[in-house]
Formats: sequence, structure tokens, C-alpha cells
Amino acid sequence: MENTIFEHGYAIDTFYFLVCGALVMWMAAGFAMLEAGLVRSKNTTEILTKNVALYAISCTMFMLCGYSIMYPDLGNAFLSGITGDGVAGAEEPATYAPSADFFFQVVFVATAMSIVSGAVAERMKLWAFLAFALVMTSVIYPMEGHWTWGGGSVFGLYTLGDLGWSDFAGSGIVHMAGAAAALSGVLLLGARTGKYTADGKPKAIPGANLPLATLGTFILWMGWFGFNGGSVLATSSVENANAVAVVFMNTNAAAAGGLIAALLLARALFGKADLTMALNGALAGLVAITAEPSTPTPALATLFGAAGGVLVVFSIITLDKLKIDDPVGAISVHGVVGLLGLLLVPLTNDASSFSGQLIGAATIFIWVFVTSGITWYVLKLIIGLRVSPEEEFEGVDMSECGLEAYPEFTN
Repeated sequence: MENTIFEHGYAIDTFYFLVCGALVMWMAAGFAMLEAGLVRSKNTTEILTKNVALYAISCTMFMLCGYSIMYPDLGNAFLSGITGDGVAGAEEPATYAPSADFFFQVVFVATAMSIVSGAVAERMKLWAFLAFALVMTSVIYPMEGHWTWGGGSVFGLYTLGDLGWSDFAGSGIVHMAGAAAALSGVLLLGARTGKYTADGKPKAIPGANLPLATLGTFILWMGWFGFNGGSVLATSSVENANAVAVVFMNTNAAAAGGLIAALLLARALFGKADLTMALNGALAGLVAITAEPSTPTPALATLFGAAGGVLVVFSIITLDKLKIDDPVGAISVHGVVGLLGLLLVPLTNDASSFSGQLIGAATIFIWVFVTSGITWYVLKLIIGLRVSPEEEFEGVDMSECGLEAYPEFTN
């Protein structure tokens, strides 16, 4: 009887893990649509190429070496496969297939890399970006993942889990890490031509397809249920099933709170209902709740999301004034609000501490920012990061990909 219960739990949890992983994979489509909608039409093909290619690179490099760096005790997924009778889930008898764990982890890697794509859009060479993706997904992300979810010590100096560190689904581990890599690239790359006036004031460069950006936001919103819900790691027991339901509920509430707050703030600041701010507000709410969606009440989750929505509007405005050109607001949404999400955790999770959250956030940011900066700089010396002024003016679709996304409108 006990063996039958174990097998049923194993099957249910494995299936749940795989479905949640598939939802997170669907977020790749969300990022692609969001970014394609927020860039100019002449750069659409290239941004889509980046998104589909980075997903394939992430999956391959994490299998080759990233997974074994992040979880060295589990072996190399590429050489030996991830096999066995199962690994312990959140609690017994909750178990799942080890290969399901690998699949769930690899789509998180691709999510972190997708964050970089939009921030460096419209002026970076395609092959420089893809070369960076190789390093990010094979070494940079897996190392900080080993220190956090992998439980490893940071260069033998300290272990974050012993300091009161907690990041349920990756506000810092995934989102802030992707934003740190993006920030280092943007600083070396520089702003888009024409983004700032002669006296340094930012100019709005509208995206080409706001319906596409809105669709991308809804896809990301839906995929986030797998992102946060799957991080419960099991659903076969009453306790875990209830935890999953709470996580889904709070994730949705935070996104709604973030969108409403950003929309109202944009109306107060600009006198108009700014759709792009509303979309980023929803994503900011999702990022803010990702660090701990299991312990807040729905009311608190809504407030946490609203705080993210307010913060992201001010962050986007501030980065613009600092001449940090991020076409899609990725650094603000995933980086600034990712830090907020980490700092909100101790408010509802007694097992965490503000000091532990700050040390963990600093560890992730410094590691990713510095190693990414070195990688970007080496690539700049070897092949260059930025397309020529002529290519940027004409759009990178033709120079990098040889075809346009909307040829009937230009021929």
C-alpha cells in the first residue's frame, strides 16, 4: 500500500513539475512578443532571433556544464543523463523524476538570459549577444545558482542559507541576476543614437507594436504561475496542494496590484494612461512577489505588487535621466524590483532576515555584474559589441538577419 501511494505521488509530482516547466518555457514566447512590441519595426526580426536562439543556447549549455556546476552532487546531465529512482521533493512522499528537475531548472536559466535581450536591443551585434549567452548560461548563472538554490558556500567564505537568505522562486537568483548582466552590457554599449537630446534630455522612442507587447505581458503573466507555482516542488499531498493554490492566488494578486498602481501613478505624473508603464507594472508586481509568494495574505500580495508597480515607474524615469538606455525597462522591472522582492521576504517569512537578504542580493549582483562586465569587455575587444551607426540607422534586421519582419510596409 505504501509503495502504491509513493508511486502515485511520484507520478503526480513529476507531471506537475513538467507542466510547470512547460509554462515557464512559454515565458520565452512572452519575452519575445513583449520585446518585439517595444522595439522599432526595423529591429523586430533581430530581437526575435535573439530570443529563440538564446533559449536553445541556454538549454544546451546548462545541460553541457551548467547543471553540474549548480548541483555538483547530481552529476553531469549531458554525459550521464539525470536518472535514478527519484529525489525527495518538498516532503515525503512528494517525489519527482530527476530529469523533471533538470527541465524545470533549465527554463529558469533561459528566463534569466531573456531579461538581457531587451535591455541591449536595437544596437548590439547579434553574435556578440549570443556569445555572451554561452558564458552566462554555462558559468555565470550556474555559479550563483550553486550558492543559493544549490546550497554551496560562496568561495568557501560563507553559506547564504546560514545567514537567513530566502528566495522562493528567484526574484534575486533569476530576475536580479539577469538585470545585473543587462546593466553591465548597457553601460559598455551606450545609449541608442537619438535617445538623448544635445542637452542630455531623454526622448521617447515608441515601440512598433503595442498589441504584441500586451500579448507578451499576458503570456508572461500566465507563465509565471508555473514559475512560482512549480517552485513549491510538489502537489501530491493536501498540504502541498494548498500551498500551490496560495502561490497561484498571490502571484495573480501581485500582478494585478502592480498594474493598477503603475497605471494610476502614470496618470498622476503624465496626465495619461501609459500602456507601457501599466504593462511593466504588472511584470514588476510579478517580480516583487516571486521571492516569497507562499506566506503573504492576498491583501499583502496585492500591496507588495503595488509597491513594485510604483517603484518600476520611478526607476524607469530615473534610469532615463541617468542616460542608462533600456528600451523595454528590463533593468527596472527585474533588477530594481527584484531587490525589492528580496527585501519584502522577512515581512512574512520568519525564517529569513533582512541582513541575510541584503548579503544574498549583494553576492548575486556583484558576481553577475563583474563577471558579465568582464565578458562583455572581452567580446568588445574581440568582435565588438555595437553595430555601425549606418546599420543602427537602417535597423539591425537587414544587417544582422538579412530580412525584415514587415516587408510589405517598406517595399
